[in-house]
Amino acid sequence: MSKPLILVSNDDGITSRGIRVLVGIMQKLGEVVVVAPDSPQSGMGHAITIGNTIRLDEEEIFEDVVAYKSSGTPADCVKLAKHYIFKDRKPDLVVSGINHGSNTSISVLYSGTMSAAIEGAIEGYPSIGFSLCDYSSKADFSHVEEFIERIAKQVLDHGMPKGVALNVNFPPKRNESLKGIKLCRQARAKWQEEFDERYDPNGRKYFWLAGNFVNFDKGEDNDEWAIANNYVSVVPCLFDMTAYHGITQMNEEWDWEE
Repeated sequence: MSKPLILVSNDDGITSRGIRVLVGIMQKLGEVVVVAPDSPQSGMGHAITIGNTIRLDEEEIFEDVVAYKSSGTPADCVKLAKHYIFKDRKPDLVVSGINHGSNTSISVLYSGTMSAAIEGAIEGYPSIGFSLCDYSSKADFSHVEEFIERIAKQVLDHGMPKGVALNVNFPPKRNESLKGIKLCRQARAKWQEEFDERYDPNGRKYFWLAGNFVNFDKGEDNDEWAIANNYVSVVPCLFDMTAYHGITQMNEEWDWEE
């Protein structure tokens, strides 16, 4: 039997440490093809390139793996893989990461890592985004490898609900071992931003985005709680952002007749 075809992408760029670890894990499970940005694309959300050229060049960076670097966004990378690289082939799994930094809660909306996974789900491919809650370029990924392999195997064996991508976050390396995996909901939390006003050497004003992450959620079934308590959080995500309860409420309470 042929091996599963696995597409690997990310938002930290094709030379990041996290994608190198992820490629190594996926090589145990199938035939790996990498299409990733040629430079960091963190915080790009689900942006796509319109009105500018997109470069795509083959790169000999991983042993025994066909890899391409792209000037586009993470979502662009998945689109290019589908329409140009794979053509008549269909990946059995799309994985993105391993991101250097958390993508829990509201961060899923801003995440380039998750945009690649969600783009895969839009195209009908089983997809997973992996993130480590450690922003260091020298982050230790050794404690997450067995969990990534286990989760990817589950998806390959059982498939995914239509249109769903998994948002998987790992606590940073601690003295104690990870306690296990928690299937979670997204925490009710947000960034409270501040714009630091600064001046460049020429006296021109600019702003630097800063702020703090605030968790309003007191539940024990969300991704923030899982990470704080040393569990791997797994949140199934949909690209359908329709507020179905809002439709019900508005139909009941609003007057649509003139």
